[in-house]
Order: sequence, then C-alpha cells, then structure tokens
Amino acid sequence: MNDRKLRIGIIGCGGISHAHIQNYLKQPDMEIVAMADLIPGRAQETAEEFGLKGVHFYPSHKELIDSEKDLDGVSVCTYNSQHASCAVYALEHDLPVLLEKPFADTLEEAQRIVEAEKKSKAFVTLGFQPRFDANMQLVKKICESGTLGKIYYIQTGGGRRRGIPGNSSFFRKDTAGIGAMGDIGCYSLDMVLNAIGYPKPVTITGYTSDFFGKNPQYNPLGKEGAEQFGVDDFAAGFIRLEGDIILDFRISWAMHLNTPGDTVILGTEAALRIPSTDCWNGSVGPLTIYRDELGQRVQTVIPKIDTGEEEWLKLFEMKIRSFLDAIKTGGPAPVPSSQIIYNQAIIDGIYRSAELGREITFEELISRK
Repeated sequence: MNDRKLRIGIIGCGGISHAHIQNYLKQPDMEIVAMADLIPGRAQETAEEFGLKGVHFYPSHKELIDSEKDLDGVSVCTYNSQHASCAVYALEHDLPVLLEKPFADTLEEAQRIVEAEKKSKAFVTLGFQPRFDANMQLVKKICESGTLGKIYYIQTGGGRRRGIPGNSSFFRKDTAGIGAMGDIGCYSLDMVLNAIGYPKPVTITGYTSDFFGKNPQYNPLGKEGAEQFGVDDFAAGFIRLEGDIILDFRISWAMHLNTPGDTVILGTEAALRIPSTDCWNGSVGPLTIYRDELGQRVQTVIPKIDTGEEEWLKLFEMKIRSFLDAIKTGGPAPVPSSQIIYNQAIIDGIYRSAELGREITFEELISRK
C-alpha cells in the first residue's frame, strides 16, 4: 500500500463510535471520510462534535459502501442486532471490518459473518481491546508456560452489583439481542479462552435471568426501562471444552452481591487467581499463583503492571492501531473470527440451554441455520 492516508468509514454513530473516532484521530496515517447512521442527523452531530471536516454522510451502511469506492476499511459500531448485516455487506465488497463486540446477537448471525469472510479478500477483527493489556497477556503467558501443569477447571465471570446500562438499546431485545453476556461476559470469556488456546466447546448447560432489569426499582430507566427489558441481566453456564477442561462461568449486570467470584484457573501443578472486575474492559491484577514448593504451600503475588491512567482508552487506541496495521499488511486479523465464534457459541449455548431446560451440544448449535 502506498503512503496515502487510509480512508475509513464509520457505520453506526452512537456512543461506542465516539471511542473509535477519538482514537482514529490520534493516528496520523488515516482519515474518516464517511459516516452512516439510521437515525437522521446523528452522523452529522457526531462529526460536528469531533470537528470532522469533509465527511460524507449516509442513512445506511449499504449506501455508504456503495457510494465510497475507495474506502480502506470500516468500523461497525451499530446495535448488536445489526452487526451481521453490516459486516457481511462490507466483506462482500472486500472491505476490512473492525467489528465491535459482541460478535453478533446469535450464533447464526456470527456464522454468516464467518462465511462471508471466507469468501472475501478482506478480514474481520473483533473489538476485544482487553487483549492488548499487558496484564491480560501475562495471564496467557502463565497458562502457556506450563507453570500450572494441565489445566482442568476454570471459573470466570464477575460483573456488577448494580450496573444495568442507562441506554435502552443495550437491553431491548430488538437492538441488543443479548444482555450482560454480550456486554461484559464476552470479555471475561475471551480472557480465559484466549489464555488456553480457544478450545472448542463440547457441551453447554446454561441459566439466564432478568429479575433486576424488569424491576423498575433497579432499572435505571424506571418503569419504562423495565417494560422494555428483554435480555439477561445475569447468566451462568457450565461448559465442557475440548481437552477435558471445565469452564464455570457467571456474569452479572445486577445482583445482591458485589461479585460472583474471582477468575480461578486450576492446574495439576499450580493454580492462578485473577481478581474480579466490574466489566473486564481494561486491565486486571494483581495475579496470584498458588503451588507447592519444597513441600510447602506457597503463593506468589505478581504485581499489576502499571498501565497508567485512562487504561481503557489506551487499550482502545491499540485496538484501532492494530486494525489499521492489518489493513496495511493485508491481515491477519488481530482478533480473528475463528476464535471468537467459540465465544459466541458459548453465549448462544447458554441462552439455548436455558430456553430448553437441558444441556446442549456444540453440534446442535452449529447445525441451526
């Protein structure tokens, strides 16, 4: 690719697009040339807020992609329910895609994206910026080093005592499709699954509830929000992974507890504890390794690597930079769909299992089209 600036389009101009734009503007080798949003005037308002000049505005992703013939890539920042349609259309036009999490609102929609990517000359990378955190990477290094021995059990999740989003698009079924699992649970899952090489799920038993979201006392939008609430505010799953590993997962937007527990990775030689957080959208630590040494039970605390203030924004900028670099080199995707499809399968499997009231297999999930 020559030295001209990369030309990027923004699809969906709601809240998360602001973080994309803010961090794109820090990159000297790109320019935002087009923006699309279904809500009239929102793209223009967002562009004005960030002082963007010379941007072309469109009412839909299709019109943006059809009209802008020299785009180098797009950020898809829409409602969860629109992720697949926007990403697929971009890939069909051989445009690299930075797709915000979660992958999609259902496994079927995620599969559509994967299939489109296989036929495309472009790639899709998923918006999991915590992967770029030095402490998250340390978790992976510990697991890969053999220090823990054979990993056989993982407990992960966490979440908030009170943290239902104040924007109804996060919890309406027609826009979000999934709730706490898609908002913060996918990050927690990615941390541990990425650390152990993303093994395929084999079976999933799941539970979901919405007691707090549908209660005006706890919904931040009161009675109106409670009536609109259509997703999970708490979920739990028991997942068997390839390699004879058990994953015990729970995540919360709201509950009568500060956390359902730290992340724990148990191995035959040692165990690792990772402190729970409210959203997993940033850094973690300090980490603690428990093992036997010379006949004594010992524990080693690994201090949190200082990433400075505004760590979330720094990680977001790294996500944006990795996307631009992948465009320049022709890939591969920094966070590949081949991994995150398993993340989505677990989330979808928890929903399906909860609906059916029984365990569900991975084969059952992927056979549904």
